[in-house]
Amino acid sequence: MVFLRAGIEGNTRWKQSNSMTNTSKSALPPDRSHVATEQRNASSENFDLLTTLEQVRAMAHDHAIVHAAVANAAPAIAGFVDALVPRIRTGGRLFYCGAGTSGRLGVLDASECPPTFCSDPGQVIGLIAGGDMALRKSSERREDEYDGIAAEFAAHAIGSNDALLAIAAGGTTPYALGAITLAKAQGALTGFLVCSALKAPAECDHLIVLETGAEMLTGSTRLKAGSATKLALNCITTILFTQLGKVHGNLMVDLAATNDKLVDRAIRTLCTFDSSLTRSNAAELLGNSGGRVKIAIVMRALNLSVKQAEAKLDASAGNLRAALQK
Repeated sequence: MVFLRAGIEGNTRWKQSNSMTNTSKSALPPDRSHVATEQRNASSENFDLLTTLEQVRAMAHDHAIVHAAVANAAPAIAGFVDALVPRIRTGGRLFYCGAGTSGRLGVLDASECPPTFCSDPGQVIGLIAGGDMALRKSSERREDEYDGIAAEFAAHAIGSNDALLAIAAGGTTPYALGAITLAKAQGALTGFLVCSALKAPAECDHLIVLETGAEMLTGSTRLKAGSATKLALNCITTILFTQLGKVHGNLMVDLAATNDKLVDRAIRTLCTFDSSLTRSNAAELLGNSGGRVKIAIVMRALNLSVKQAEAKLDASAGNLRAALQK
């Protein structure tokens, strides 16, 4: 199997060919040796010779850079979130897209928003090269499809009020690069999260670089790059929904109490807001609110009915702190 190169709007795109006869240099894939995440890590060149304990300690030590990488990218992450919030507030959506580990991390973060923030599942959407089947079975070849996301964008009718964050550790994945181009053509806000320093693509509004360096296993970006990416995505959605009123202080006040663990958490949250409540009182209040913590808090604090509490929150755009101002 070889790959034939086709230039597309300044990007290098490769298509598969079943012919094994073309062995010229033009048939070779791009040399990615300059990409930081593809380089060898000098500290792990003898990794297979270490004891198990030494291997664990080496990996833990190597991951120490993850937090620094995200902290150094804080201004870029904040800039993307600041541009994102008003779009989501007015009905827009955030799309994550990527291939392999990058795609799976995007889908993971998107799928955790509804249970954490009681958010609409359509507000944050994770797309992965190869579709949902690629979440369990890798589809490496699909990442080379520059227009691979086109059908998904068409199905979701991505538009000018939406935002896309493409994710690619090395920053060279055609699927991710193509997604940025296609999203920008629809007027969407575009971001690119990478783990290797590079120049932002022309259609990219926000470049987020998490410089994690060479991996313990050369090129295995499920390691440091994956950990840093997960942390950065946690930052984006946690801050997004906090600014949308889903968080009060450090409490998830918009969760829906749908199982024992969440009912217990909701009861403890209500007791935090009003220390005079017993667990039984809080459970009764929670039941009267339909299991909605934020409604229950407003009902208790302002002595309102369910409908009155709902109206109070609606008038405050769902922001609990604003709603509690009598």
